[in-house]
Amino acid sequence: MFRNSYDNDTVTFSPTGRIFQVEYALEAIKQGSAAVGITSDTHVVLVALKRNAEELGSYQRKITRIDDNMGLALAGLAPDARLLSNHLRSLSMRQQFLFDRPLAVNAAVASIADKAQSNTQQYGRRPYGVGLLVAGYDEKGPHLFEFLPSGSMLEYVGSAIGARSQAARTYLERNFDSFEKCSLEQLIIHGLVALRDTLPQDKELTFQNTSIAVVGKDTKFTILEDDAVVPWLDKLDSTSRRPQRRETANTNENNEEGETTDITEDMVDNTESTESTNSTGSVTNAENAEDDNANANSSAEGDNETDPNDRMED
Repeated sequence: MFRNSYDNDTVTFSPTGRIFQVEYALEAIKQGSAAVGITSDTHVVLVALKRNAEELGSYQRKITRIDDNMGLALAGLAPDARLLSNHLRSLSMRQQFLFDRPLAVNAAVASIADKAQSNTQQYGRRPYGVGLLVAGYDEKGPHLFEFLPSGSMLEYVGSAIGARSQAARTYLERNFDSFEKCSLEQLIIHGLVALRDTLPQDKELTFQNTSIAVVGKDTKFTILEDDAVVPWLDKLDSTSRRPQRRETANTNENNEEGETTDITEDMVDNTESTESTNSTGSVTNAENAEDDNANANSSAEGDNETDPNDRMED
């Protein structure tokens, strides 16, 4: 049977055990702009790429604050993210009002994961088309969770979601061993480098399209946008990898120029050697010609100087 026979709702499995509505929701995450999260032993950093639907429109907010100890970055449908963030705020305020303590990060993410999973097993509902990176700090330390529309939640040292996020994940996988002992500044730079890897070649990070959020020990959840991002972008440029690529290209060009120079010098040396050899051969030939002429003259003189007695006999 055709695939569309099994993707009309979330309670119908395909013969291969797949729920296509959930897979469609996961694809919606890949259409959103990228977001990156990194954690150390003291802090969590979120960086996100903002988009504007039109040139004259404002940029969409990608990072949302839940309370002083927690916030999230989104990729996918913003209205769905707004619904889930409002749910988290309600839980946080209730926890603070009833127990006078902040909401644990894992409990918060588990709550929205259960809410999302219920949509995958009830007829007439659809999965949330958004992925979240939830960053927070509680009595157990810093945490970074990834939430998906299927209802899954996983804790990460570093993660990335959204369009072209695989490039960011590759960078995080290469450097995750160093994240644990990184300072807050180093952690932000790592996040910006990973986020920049998700951009097309003709685009750059600017203060308009970049958002940064930090939370951690003795640090409340703080969002940096617009002018507050400029100093961090300047630091990124000073430690940028793209100039290194250009330097590598220049080095290769210099090596090629050096090789060309060496080849040219060898050609000149060979030419000079050839000319010198030709000149030597010419001189030798000239000397031989002079010797032949001298011998010929000597023979002629010998013939002219005949004995007088021979002449008398004649």
